[in-house]
Amino acid sequence: MTSLPEGPPSLISEDERDTAVQRLQEAYIEGHISHEEMNERLHQVLTAKTPSELVSALASLPEENAGTTSTIAAVSGRIQRRGAWRVPRILKVESALGRVHLDLSRAVIEHPVVDIELQLGTGRAKITVPRDAIVDVEDLRTGWKDPLYKTRRRSRPGGPKIRISGTMGLGRLKIRHARR
Repeated sequence: MTSLPEGPPSLISEDERDTAVQRLQEAYIEGHISHEEMNERLHQVLTAKTPSELVSALASLPEENAGTTSTIAAVSGRIQRRGAWRVPRILKVESALGRVHLDLSRAVIEHPVVDIELQLGTGRAKITVPRDAIVDVEDLRTGWKDPLYKTRRRSRPGGPKIRISGTMGLGRLKIRHARR
């Protein structure tokens, strides 16, 4: 009996590589690995081509910190965050009725990728992102109107990636880049 030939191994995405680098940095900061070990593992991560190579570079690290998820919830009214607030790695926003306004333009963003999960019933949502942010709304399901968002023509590399997912019932999401 002959086995079917295997296809080429899957390649890793830049998001997976960024997440692996972040895990190594956190492990070093928390004292789980030495400076030399971090340098060796960073080299492995940056040269990895397949998921198995990433797994071996992250072997024996403690589990990811689950404390980087925050939830903001309200039955009705307004949910608003602006100014210099610390953006968690994963932000869940839940509202049955009301408006949501998240202004990330002056927020402290410590993660290369931020996931914002919206669970909204009715009402508008507005998210202002930094000038150099990259926005992904592929996983957002809307029941009424599509999100309003125009990608920037020119942005500097190195900005955070903001992934917006979840479900919106009645209402519209408006996303804009900060002017400064």
